[in-house]
Amino acid sequence: MFEQLTQLVQQFGNESVVKNDAIPNEQNEAVMNEASSSILSGLQNIVSGGGVDQLAGLFQGNNALDSSNSVVQKLTEQLTGNLGEKFGINSKTASSVAGNLIPQILGSLVNKAKDPNDNSFQISDIIAMISADNTQNLGIIDAISKYGGQFGLDQNADDKVDINDAMSAVSGKGGGLADVLGKLFGK
Repeated sequence: MFEQLTQLVQQFGNESVVKNDAIPNEQNEAVMNEASSSILSGLQNIVSGGGVDQLAGLFQGNNALDSSNSVVQKLTEQLTGNLGEKFGINSKTASSVAGNLIPQILGSLVNKAKDPNDNSFQISDIIAMISADNTQNLGIIDAISKYGGQFGLDQNADDKVDINDAMSAVSGKGGGLADVLGKLFGK
């Protein structure tokens, strides 16, 4: 999953990073790697900080390209700070790079996750990716499967609670991913 995220960063990083004269060419790859890492750690921090609803809202709506979205803002601020701290990039350039990259990457990630014809990103992969280093959320899919039926989370009425129910929730056929995760984790 991290590889697919890195591919998105490289796809959108051409204009913001490679063609940016303010970023030395020898730092291009490192800056794009930092963008991938910042997005991953930022999403993990949002989830561990109780921001499941914010993240679910991002995947339910079409607001990933909106710079006023709280998830987009948090990730943009984190990447801006990291670029300045790790590479000495001035705040104006770092802010511009992050402000261009984050919405494009998140927008593409959300669209791919929601597209039933695109198997490159699955919502289960995204959940696994952001919960991999977060002990509070380890086994989220197993927990949904094990306990979800007790909370009325069987979105597609197939007598089991699995990732298909989460996908149904994301696509608007159910109560919403935020509701599913909120009911499961008492948020």
